[in-house]
Amino acid sequence: MSQVSMTVRMDSQLKTVFEALCSEFGMSVNTAINVFARTVVQRRCIPFEIRADRKKSVAERMAAFRNMREWAENGNTPELTLEEINEEIDKTRNK
Repeated sequence: MSQVSMTVRMDSQLKTVFEALCSEFGMSVNTAINVFARTVVQRRCIPFEIRADRKKSVAERMAAFRNMREWAENGNTPELTLEEINEEIDKTRNK
């Protein structure tokens, strides 16, 4: 199948953010647009959501770390069963 070029106009700031997100997804902008177009054609709708989780700032991560450390230093360590630990892991992975 022959390929053609397509030009898309968008705001320069949007382009910069879009390129960065595509990189986070592990793909080029060209690949992302082709995935989008093929899926729309196959399903005849816009059927999916691709998103990147917002990253916490360094300050937020440090505050969470300090809270956990203080909590542990005060002897507040939870006693969880293996099942409870696995449930927590599953919840985190499914966010």
